[in-house]
Amino acid sequence: MIGSARGNPAPNAGETAARSAGVELVSPIGTPEDAAVDAALRPRRLSEFVGQERLREQLSLVLEGARRRGRPPDHVLLSGSPGLGKTTMAMIVAAEMGAPLRITSGPAIERAGDLAALLSTLTEGEVLFLDEIHRMARPAEELLYVAMEDFRVDVVVGKGPGATAIPLAVAPFTLVGATTRAGLLPGPLRDRFGFVGHLDFYAPAELERVLVRSAGLLGVPLEPPAAVEIAGRSRGTPRIANRLLRRVRDYAEVRGDGRVDLTASRAALALYDVDELGLDRLDRAVLDALLRRFSGGPVGLGTLAVAVGEEPETVEEVAEPFLVRAGFLSRTPRGRVATPAAWSHLGLSPPSATPAAPLPDLFGG
Repeated sequence: MIGSARGNPAPNAGETAARSAGVELVSPIGTPEDAAVDAALRPRRLSEFVGQERLREQLSLVLEGARRRGRPPDHVLLSGSPGLGKTTMAMIVAAEMGAPLRITSGPAIERAGDLAALLSTLTEGEVLFLDEIHRMARPAEELLYVAMEDFRVDVVVGKGPGATAIPLAVAPFTLVGATTRAGLLPGPLRDRFGFVGHLDFYAPAELERVLVRSAGLLGVPLEPPAAVEIAGRSRGTPRIANRLLRRVRDYAEVRGDGRVDLTASRAALALYDVDELGLDRLDRAVLDALLRRFSGGPVGLGTLAVAVGEEPETVEEVAEPFLVRAGFLSRTPRGRVATPAAWSHLGLSPPSATPAAPLPDLFGG
């Protein structure tokens, strides 16, 4: 699916902000209001972006240099965990350059022809955002190499020995690629990006600034202790922080006086199964199964997934990254193993080690 920054005028302020941020208002559950809110919270300029100071400084130099030369900036590759701002950065690149933005994803490009059709419709200076670029089909990758370097695509007509490659010029453009798994990106593709940046997890103080900004945009009366509480449970991720803020807002409006204070924050986050360190229901289910059923491990991923009633991919890609980063779980060649911090967090005591049996006296001494 390909999205574009172009669209019809929006009937409300939220949608207007969303479209100016360069995003189609298409929600996965069919509610444009949710998409409008998410888009309205996105910063539109580098000066508005909270955190990632080193990356912002580097990228600002790339964009300013391109503006002074009057040319599109070099291709940009952004890596980092989900929710840290890769899509927002791509939108900012387009906004800073005053260029249109085209959005697509690696899994959507199944054939080289899909990419050729997309590239041939780009206008000069347009920014193409390719999310999850490491999941693009290999034939499309090879076509992209030439397009990034020489701004052309070779369309093959015919099959077999009689096939002919017809070169088609592509308007100079800027590719912004995003990936959550930089190690899966082929070296030849990675080397064709003029700028490579990595987004790190946010410190709690940075997330507090994100929450204060979002609360102002949403019109939510957020008290400082509540911002500290929510930031501490957001797993270093702005997307999670904004999501928790909206859920706490709902709680405060329905069961309180509308103010997001410390009491309302703690009550709401407890209701939504987010503990004081940010672990949710799935995280605690994985730890509970690992500790109670398998005595802390080691246990295989498949067995652990069956124990919590989830697919192995869900446990590996959703729960484990945070549990490993938080120091609750270790991945070993023999399987998953709980750390002492996991036992302490769930209020359990690790089983005492069973003393080894004495070796038999082979010589009767």
